[in-house]
Amino acid sequence: MSEKLQKVLARAGLGSRRTMEQWIEAGRVTVNGEVARLGKRVTPDDTIRVDGRRLTAEQTAPRRIRVLAYHKPVGEICSRGDPEGRPTLFEHLPRLRTGRWITIGRLDLNTSGLLLITNDGELANRLMHPSSGIEREYAMRIRGEVEDEILQRLRKGVELEDGPARFERLWDAGGSGVNHWYHGILKEGRNREVRRLWESQGLTVSRLIRVRYGPVTLRRGLPPGRWDELEEPEVNELLRRVELRQPAAARRSGKRPARPPRTARRR
Repeated sequence: MSEKLQKVLARAGLGSRRTMEQWIEAGRVTVNGEVARLGKRVTPDDTIRVDGRRLTAEQTAPRRIRVLAYHKPVGEICSRGDPEGRPTLFEHLPRLRTGRWITIGRLDLNTSGLLLITNDGELANRLMHPSSGIEREYAMRIRGEVEDEILQRLRKGVELEDGPARFERLWDAGGSGVNHWYHGILKEGRNREVRRLWESQGLTVSRLIRVRYGPVTLRRGLPPGRWDELEEPEVNELLRRVELRQPAAARRSGKRPARPPRTARRR
């Protein structure tokens, strides 16, 4: 059975499907010694190389999709490395035998809360894509007086430099003075979108926490810098939302990979 090359590469954990398409277009991928083109289909018998390095059958074979729910602290970045030497969340994740962990979206340096991380590039790509309509819920502490007219504008939509944006839902979550909180829901993950929405109204977000991504909620009591691994029904619900399923080989095996306990400590 043949599959699209970018899907196989994403499954190998090299990056999202979109990134793999860019790699193919850049000529970084060969199949059986020939430079691959977009649309190329491959089988398990094909020899795939990325930047001259051959992918093993273990890397490209279907495997059980795993998802971590990570509590990102403020001050930690979502990249694998940083020239400034800032801490990265990848330092605290469990080791994979094959492939690599891929973040489903990002949170900026000063934002904390729930970040989903998976070993499957296709799942990451679909959950991040705006067409999925996946809700992201945020808790926001706002500095300044928030009038009802401002809330109405943010629900209706405002114009940002990269196009119109709005909260799908926005509600008062309590508090007083400089500690007043609101909760809001977006269905896309544009850069600093929550902060820019409030800044468009002359207000500042003094604290921002993502508390939910789709059906997954940040577990109360999960400390910053630690993670939960989602159980099989939770992973299957994420897959269902974006019309994916566990690979047939993984379903038939009925085996789950050896791994640390469900909740892991920062190492």
